[in-house]
Amino acid sequence: MIQHIFLVAAREFRQIAATRSFWITLLILPVALAVGPLAQSLLGDSDTRQVMLIDGGSGATQAVRQRIDLDEAQRVLGSLSRYVERHELEHVNPNAPWAQHDRWYTDAEAARFAADGGAEAVAKRLAAAAPEGTPEYEAPEPDYEIVDTPADIAGAAPDRLDALVQPHLDPPEDSDIRKLDYIVYVPERVTPQTPVRIWSNGRVSTSFVQTVQTVLTGTMRAQYLRDAGLAPEQSAAANAMAPAIRIDTPPPGGGREKVLIQSILPLLSAYILLMSLLLSGSWMLQGTVEERSNKLIETVLACISPDELMYGKLFGTVAVGLVMVLFWVACAAAAAFASHGMIADFLRPAMAPLASPGTALTMLYFFLAGYVMVSMIFLAIGAMSDSFRDAQSYLTPVILVIAMPFAFIAQAVMSQTGGLAVQVMTWVPIYTPFTMLARLGTGVPLWEVLGAGAVLAIFVVVEFIFLGRVFRHSLLAAGEKTSLKRIGQLMRRREA
Repeated sequence: MIQHIFLVAAREFRQIAATRSFWITLLILPVALAVGPLAQSLLGDSDTRQVMLIDGGSGATQAVRQRIDLDEAQRVLGSLSRYVERHELEHVNPNAPWAQHDRWYTDAEAARFAADGGAEAVAKRLAAAAPEGTPEYEAPEPDYEIVDTPADIAGAAPDRLDALVQPHLDPPEDSDIRKLDYIVYVPERVTPQTPVRIWSNGRVSTSFVQTVQTVLTGTMRAQYLRDAGLAPEQSAAANAMAPAIRIDTPPPGGGREKVLIQSILPLLSAYILLMSLLLSGSWMLQGTVEERSNKLIETVLACISPDELMYGKLFGTVAVGLVMVLFWVACAAAAAFASHGMIADFLRPAMAPLASPGTALTMLYFFLAGYVMVSMIFLAIGAMSDSFRDAQSYLTPVILVIAMPFAFIAQAVMSQTGGLAVQVMTWVPIYTPFTMLARLGTGVPLWEVLGAGAVLAIFVVVEFIFLGRVFRHSLLAAGEKTSLKRIGQLMRRREA
């Protein structure tokens, strides 16, 4: 019996592997991994917005430029601090702002950081002291870049600016003029009656408007205090006063971030299970329908029993799915190894669930049990169908029932919501493998894992009993009209 099962499984595997769709599907992921970064580098636009500042004589644009530079330095300091904390590099300079992780960085610290060479200088020091294999620090792209103001625009009268700035917002196709995102004009005296003007080639960022508004509001206040008789130094000091802010957040890889990262692998396993099931199950179903419609099944049953045929087809389909999964995992691992840097650094916490043998075995169990459970449904559909069109009438609703809740499950796990709905789906056998795989990264009580595993095992056994009867009695029943009543009768038949 075992020999016959292996022969059928090997034939099923070869038959599916010989199709073009199998190889196209198999190569989709590696091609996407290879083409994705290349396409992003070729087609992706920079997120840095180009800004031109026009000063009407107040000198306030210098304050706007300084504020933008300080905001950027503070943002880079925060990014650098997270990198230093993640890789435990505080010893390089314990007194540096980027080695202190529990507060917001002041303007003075940001200005000193920029004057000392900024991220580039610090990154060189960190690279020299970091252990081998530590990814290099990559500073984020700046939010804004200040471009030089042409002389004709800088000296133009305010009423001529509309015509002069337009070519810089929407340059002609044959022009070498640099396209800008924002152009800001600050009048000679900033007052509520003399508005600051902002031209844009699209929707203006709220944060940019708030930055300009904050700076110029401070300029107006200092101007008001001077007009009220306060000394310029005192008005400037009053305007520069700001509270010290301390910020407490989980360390990199901790708290909610840790839960989300560790949920990636279980969620990916659930998604791969779903995709490989739908693909390999469809191939198996198509092969079964063809054998049945071409009367090849009669020749096969003359040599082996229906049970041997059923188990062989199941094993062959599971083998196809596992080969696909292993190949995709190998491609993803190769891509991560080749890229190093942040991807490799991200994969360490993402692979944390596999560090526990119990979690790894649990994932393997629910993956294989889910594969067998759904494959058995596809096999029974193939045995009842005289043509692939008939099979599609059963297959489409089955796929919808299985696949549609997955988006809800994934969203609920990632947002750590869902509550009762996710709990209920854990105990619905047809959703148990997907739900349990998705939830493993967030922590599932042991009793729930064992209980859901037992429910799934019982359901698979029941499937083998009742759907096995449908499979055996439908193989040679070509031409009979299939209905729910007929399926129920086949499930109750005990005789061979």
